[in-house]
Amino acid sequence: MAVRPVRQVRAQDRIPDEMPGRLPRDLPGGVELYHLRPDGGILLADREGSRELGPEREFLRFIDDGQFAHYLVGDAATSPERPSNATVKLGVVGPRSAFTPHAHGGEHFVLSLGHAACGLYDEGRGRVTDVPLAPGMLIRIPEMMPHSFANRGDSPLTILAANTGYGIDHEDYAITAAEAERRAEYPGGSLAGGRTALAAGPFTDYRTLATELRDIERAQRVHGIAATTVRERLAARLRRVAAALEVPR
Repeated sequence: MAVRPVRQVRAQDRIPDEMPGRLPRDLPGGVELYHLRPDGGILLADREGSRELGPEREFLRFIDDGQFAHYLVGDAATSPERPSNATVKLGVVGPRSAFTPHAHGGEHFVLSLGHAACGLYDEGRGRVTDVPLAPGMLIRIPEMMPHSFANRGDSPLTILAANTGYGIDHEDYAITAAEAERRAEYPGGSLAGGRTALAAGPFTDYRTLATELRDIERAQRVHGIAATTVRERLAARLRRVAAALEVPR
């Protein structure tokens, strides 16, 4: 599925301190204040002033091209061998785009600040279930459950994602269908490039996992990304107005 990139923020586009809507500057040293705006932008303030976070330096690639993450707790190298107990990060999902279906080695929590959807494989019913999310909804996804997160809106979507035990550099952070198929073919052996087929768990059935992930991919191709409703688009406009009134001047 094609992914539209998030708008790059150039140095000249950064929000100067004198502009209306800036975050307060009078903060103690070491304190950071984030404003997660309804238009998908993220404003960061510290003792030095305010600036808009942009993918050119503050963000890391987040599973797919065009999706970005900014760590708040832990880092990309977090793992059971290098633990921080969990990782917490801000993510920016491109407009009208979805992540490649995957499964995480640990449980996963996602707070959506916009209109999103989460496609999940329901093993008990043997089918893909699509869960629509409104701003402020948080979803818990158990470990190794196949899923994909999508942005139904036309603006970048900010999410807050927490994973237990894994950063995005770990082999078990996001296991795609292609990776599950490789692990099913080479259980406990070596993959291309000399990598080892690490197991997310001692009893993981990678062949079944790959099939379930392919089912989510098929559902994405057939149904696409659901659109926002007229009521949701109106609510988004009102939310932007409310945010403009509430941000300190």
